[in-house]
Amino acid sequence: MKTKVAYLAVCAAVLALLLGRVEVTSAVTCNPLQLSPCASAIASSATPSRLCCAKIKEQRPCLCQYMKNPNLQKFIKSPGAKKVSKICRTPFPRC
Repeated sequence: MKTKVAYLAVCAAVLALLLGRVEVTSAVTCNPLQLSPCASAIASSATPSRLCCAKIKEQRPCLCQYMKNPNLQKFIKSPGAKKVSKICRTPFPRC
């Protein structure tokens, strides 16, 4: 169970990094677990949900931070994360 949660968190963080511009907002709490609704879409051919896209936009200020994390990089740079970024209409970040 812990492995699944960790995997979902990593996948979620990857998606977040795909979102594009990063604007820091004090109201956002950076937590890659917030992106867990995107895990299945990143890891498979599933279409991202509205909740996934909303979470990606919400975590936007944190994406570059996630991208710098060596444990999250492989998910963030994955084809699945880029697919989710495109479908959610959130530009891939340039950090």
